[in-house]
Parts: sequence; structure tokens; C-alpha cells
Amino acid sequence: MTAIDRRQLLRLAAASATTLWLPRSVWAQPRLPEQPFALGVASGWPTARSLVLWTRLVGAGGGGFPSLPLEAGPVTVRWELADDEGFTRIVRSGQAQALPELAHAVHVELDGLAPDRWYHYRFMAGDAVSTTGRARTLPAPGAQPGRLKLAYASCQRWEHGRYAAWRHLALEGRPDLVLFVGDYIYEYPGARNAVRSVPGGWVTDLASYRLRHAVHKSDPALQAAHAACPWLVTWDDHEVQNDYAGLTPGNTGPEVADFAARRAAAYQAYYEHMPLPASVLTRGLAGLMAGAETRLYASFQYGQLARIALLDGRQYRSPQVCTPDGRRGGGLVPVDGCPALADPARSMFGAAQEAWLDARLAEAGRAGTGWTVLAQDLLFGRRDADAGLGKLVWNDAWDGYAPARRRLTDALQRHRVPNPVILGGDVHENWVGHVKADYDRPDSASVGVEFCGTSISSRASSYPGFDKLVAENPHFVFADRDRRGYGLVTLTPQRLETELRAVRDVADAESPVDVLARFGVASGRMEIEHSS
Repeated sequence: MTAIDRRQLLRLAAASATTLWLPRSVWAQPRLPEQPFALGVASGWPTARSLVLWTRLVGAGGGGFPSLPLEAGPVTVRWELADDEGFTRIVRSGQAQALPELAHAVHVELDGLAPDRWYHYRFMAGDAVSTTGRARTLPAPGAQPGRLKLAYASCQRWEHGRYAAWRHLALEGRPDLVLFVGDYIYEYPGARNAVRSVPGGWVTDLASYRLRHAVHKSDPALQAAHAACPWLVTWDDHEVQNDYAGLTPGNTGPEVADFAARRAAAYQAYYEHMPLPASVLTRGLAGLMAGAETRLYASFQYGQLARIALLDGRQYRSPQVCTPDGRRGGGLVPVDGCPALADPARSMFGAAQEAWLDARLAEAGRAGTGWTVLAQDLLFGRRDADAGLGKLVWNDAWDGYAPARRRLTDALQRHRVPNPVILGGDVHENWVGHVKADYDRPDSASVGVEFCGTSISSRASSYPGFDKLVAENPHFVFADRDRRGYGLVTLTPQRLETELRAVRDVADAESPVDVLARFGVASGRMEIEHSS
């Protein structure tokens, strides 16, 4: 199955997201399997007054995975939002369409809700009832909340491990929000020494992207984490193809005749499986791509305590340069041997997103208080892999886009942005460090702090000299590549506290979780304190 026409997709998404108050007799209601909600429920995109609720209907399947697609036409799905888990105090209820053109996904967009409020929600189709999810609205922009608890995570390759980290987050972490910063799925056909197998081969078209998302969503620990609180999601590369950049293909798997069509299919499947509003399909840079633009970058305000900028570092970026052997994608590149790395025309976010972010940073600067959180997909600080006088950098990360990084750090200073905190992923390692005004000058001012998280399950690369990397890059105060897990950030008006939580055995779904390290940052002082 190929990606449907973009205009048709927008119409269908808007129809699916609309709360419809039609008599049940008006709707087609085919026979459903006993549990069509086998992929769970989720919420996301919260504001002080609104939420997006998500589920997807699937058919009965063998081998532990739902069969796709559900062989049915449009299906009536009922939903309820309540103040209590027992649903004795219903706040809202309604009906929505699960359309086959959107893989029978349901996106319910709710507005006019009370700010700073936890809700419970569920879906019903026929006699089937979904699990119950918890969702919350954010405090009003002028409110003065005393605390915000954020979890950040990335990189959950199915074959590489179980999701004990998600199980612990749902049971013990109790965050207000989860920030997922990329690599929700992987496009590979399998892995050596796999902990568990993944069905299908290389993921290249709409049907295979849908299947891969459904496989991940079938995991009960991941479902529990989605049901625990709202998520804000952005992507990295593996949601489409390793190391792709904008409309330039990546470097793994079979070639496809039309990469733009492949990317459009991947983006459609991503929307179908995430708690996103229909509006993400309609905004962005006109003409940048042929009908497949999906705007994920957005800002969220948690009262006066925090502003969160959710960013997209894949869709609009310039292609990598100087990759060895003329290959596409990423590679280690000597800085002195690649003048193109210094080209200021190259961008990580694209011109429109850069301008948008600059305006958001200006707003934060005018506000003058609180924490400014930038959630994106990569390690931000320079990581020089050459222990000598030269510089050897990975060109797919921010090191491959140094002028764009400098524009961002300059903006943090120019706008006097309060308390910048950059969250990232991608590297399958924990890195904690100071964001420098000038990475060529180690003594330059620290203009923010960075917490780049390890993976939920994806293996770290095994390469020599890891300890030398830390010594060569003194703006980092901590690094670890051995443990899988997530980060938990607690913000108060006075302080940031971060815990790095790590599972003991990624192959064990019941693995205990340890606190690997703790860090603190006082408001107004961009200096990391290592508290354990």
C-alpha cells in the first residue's frame, strides 16, 4: 500500500480528529475482534486547555502481533474523559471515526478543558473497552507551579532488548510529561544476537512502517508508559532511514525509486501511531518537499516555571558533508580536511524553524524567569574523537553543523534566555555537560546545560578510547555507554535535579532499575553539580 494523496490525508485526519455526535446507527460498525485496542492508548500535545487522545484499532493476530490492516471500513469509536479512574464523574464524551485510510487510528482533539488538571480517559468500540489512560493539561501561562517532572528518552530498538525502563517509569517515575526525542522504531530487518525477533524485512513502505510501529506499540511496558501521562514526541532518523537528511536518502537497506514517497509513507505511519493533532500535517515550509511535510516543532508553556521547545532535527536539515568514501549519511570527519563543515548556509533545523526558535527564545528572554527546555534528537556539545591536536567529529550530529550550533548558542546569549536546558538522544550513551558559548575556547562562558540520554534498549557502539573522549571534551562532566534507561528531570523555581535511571539487564523485562547518577543545577547558574 502506498501513501495516500496529501490533501486526502489532511481531510481524513481532520475528520478523524473531530468529535462527532452522530447516532450510532449512522455509522458503519463491522464485527470487531474481542480486543481491538491491543496497541493501547496514549495522550499528547497538552496545553493549558487542550489534549490529544490516541488509540488505534487492530485485528486479531497470531504470533503475538496484531495482523494489519484491520479488514473493515470506518468504525465508530466512543471515548470518555473523566475526573476519576472509575469514570463516575464524566467530564466529556463523544464519538470519533477510525478510518481504514489512516490504519483505523483515532485522534481525539479536546479543547476547553480546565488547566493544570489530571484526567482519566478510555475508548470503546462495540463491546470492547480499552485500558484507561491518565492525561493532564498544563498550568495556565500566568500560573506559578512549584514543580515539573519530565522524563526524557530515545532509541528503543525492538530486537536489542526488553522495555523494563518503560515499566519502571510508569510504575515509579510518575512524570508530568514524557519527552521522546527520536528513534521510536528502527527500519532494520533484524539484529545479530537479538533479544527478540521482529517480523518483516527492511521497512520501506507504508504497510511495513505501520507494522513496525504496531510491533512496538504491542509491548505492555511501552503501553503502560504511554498511558501514564502525556507525551511530546519528535523523531530522529530511524523513523525513516538511518542518517537521512531532509530529502536526501540515508545509507542502509535497499534503494527505493522515490525517497520522497518513502519518507511521506514513514511520516504518515508516524502520525497514525502518535498522539498528534491534525495540524501537524498542514504547517511548515512550502515547497521544501513534495507534499510530505509534517510539522512537529512546537512550543509548550508550563506556567511561569518552564517553556519547552520541541524541535525537528531531521526533516529540514542540510545533507551531511565530507563523509568518507563518498558515502551518504554520517561518518567521522577531520575538521581541518573539510571546509564545508564551516559553511554558514548549512542548517540543522532549516531557515523557517531557526527563525521560529529564535522568536521563542526572544519570548523566553523577555519573560526572564523559569527554565527553557530544548528537546531535540542529538548530542549537542562538541565531541572531538581525536586525542591529538586535530579535531575528528561525527558529521551527522551537531558537530557536522557547527555554524548552526553557534547561531543557537549566540541566540541564547543575545536574548538572555533564562536557564537553558538541552535534552537529546541518538548516541545510546549518557552525556552530561555544559553548553559553551564557543567550543573552540574551553574557558568560554557556559550558556546552558545539556543532558543527552542513553537508549531505552538500543545497543551502544563498541569502540575503543571512550575514556579519552571524555578527557578530550572537558565541557562534559559525565559519560556512560554501558547502561540503558532514561532520564528524569525535576524543575522547581530554584533548582533543576536530574536522575539518570538505568536497567541492570536490558534483556530482562522485569529488570530492576538503578539510579546511575544525579546532577543538580541552581537557577541562574549554569553550573552542573554532580551529586552522586
